[in-house]
Amino acid sequence: MGFRSALIYPFAQYIGRRIRRMAANAVGDQEKIMYQLLSRAGQTAFGRDHHFSTIKTFDDFTRAVPIRDYEELKPYIERVKTGERDVLWPGLPAYFAKTSGTTSGAKYIPMSRESTPLHFGTARDALFNYFARTGNGRWLDGKLIFLSGSPEVEDVNGIPTGRLSGISNHLVPAWLRTNQMPSWETNCIDDWEEKVERIVDETLGADMRLISGIPPWVQMYYERLLARSGKQTIREIFPNYSVFVYGGVNFEPYRAKLEELVGAPIDTVETYPASEGFIAFQDCWPAEGLLLNTRAGMFFEFVPADEIFKENPTRLWLRDVEIGVNYALILHTNAGLWGYNIGDTVQFVSKNPYRIVVSGRIKHFISAFGEHVIGKEVEEALLPVANAMGVRIVEFTVAPQVNPSEGGLPYHEWFIEFDTPPADLPAFEAAVDRAMREQNIYYDDLITGNVLRPLVIRALPRDAFREYMKTQGKLGGQNKVPRLANDRKIADAL
Repeated sequence: MGFRSALIYPFAQYIGRRIRRMAANAVGDQEKIMYQLLSRAGQTAFGRDHHFSTIKTFDDFTRAVPIRDYEELKPYIERVKTGERDVLWPGLPAYFAKTSGTTSGAKYIPMSRESTPLHFGTARDALFNYFARTGNGRWLDGKLIFLSGSPEVEDVNGIPTGRLSGISNHLVPAWLRTNQMPSWETNCIDDWEEKVERIVDETLGADMRLISGIPPWVQMYYERLLARSGKQTIREIFPNYSVFVYGGVNFEPYRAKLEELVGAPIDTVETYPASEGFIAFQDCWPAEGLLLNTRAGMFFEFVPADEIFKENPTRLWLRDVEIGVNYALILHTNAGLWGYNIGDTVQFVSKNPYRIVVSGRIKHFISAFGEHVIGKEVEEALLPVANAMGVRIVEFTVAPQVNPSEGGLPYHEWFIEFDTPPADLPAFEAAVDRAMREQNIYYDDLITGNVLRPLVIRALPRDAFREYMKTQGKLGGQNKVPRLANDRKIADAL
């Protein structure tokens, strides 16, 4: 253990104990946070409009505060953008996290002076808890890198505005900046391919010990490092590399390829950050699911996913959830988001403590024939079959083919970029289809009833998804390829 890790170890143990207390008191903490949020925002424009002063119970809360998406909350956010104070939360936001939207264009998610420190603070606590649980703090004694968006911000009527991953760079404390790579100048490069080359320039001879980022873009970084160095594995370049931190996507489709590039299995820490708040993180090893972050200024609601578009859906708080049910995640936050439908679906895998897995996106599903296939189902159908048949997958997405040009019944069309392709594609196709039918009974009914034919796999050439993301202006950073779409925009582009 080096000097810095030895110095921090007692604090890491303290953080570990604090996280265990949070896990044990989740329901009580959530109830307190609900009342704290209502009290703090009672005199805002939103609080007055929704009669916060009259709310006494959770049922009162759900009657007073409707579920909203960004478009429905946008009139309030537009008032904040003009510089109006005390609209959604007291004062003005510390930042706007700017995210790309589909129907709304750019979204401006407020981050308050209370919520902003919790973004970096939770990331720090997740890593310190890993140190306390595993004893591995060697990453603190060398260099670390977070492959992120540009830290540059623009001014929106006095409110600094930028990407969450870039804003996070502003929150890194001085004691850690000496470890952090790449340089500020390199981080500000917008073109992802140029940025990766510059990052390789700066890190090739560094003592890299922790790498963090979205798996497909970390893979691209690994490949550029190996091409430049002439080495066979990342471990030859970074012999002290010991922790990979990721979030935003399921790691399993990328695991085999990334471990091959590194040259060995490596410890991972999974996180669930969002512009709206740091929602969950991995708290023990091994474990299924991520610990819900119940002391971070957010009050969580959960709506059964199949009810989210109903006029009066069932609304639950943490005390009432059940294991294995697909819920739409709704947030109320100390940055001024109220009844906010974040767009993600989650399932609880444990209630003691409360741990979740991200099961998909509300808008990322296939239900062209009433089957409502979700992301978790396609991943859990594909990956075991691929592993069993020695197939390695770089990336994939699925879309309905309603009117096949070749005629015949419609089907689900899977676009897959293989690293190691199947020796027998028709056999692989049939095995994945059988697994899909086990995952989703409605899909099975449609196949059995001759409404759909079995799925079809289209094998794509190398780097097909990178080229697609490049044409969309979404190469690198925190951008992800949707696993599912109920239309053919991605499919036709591919």
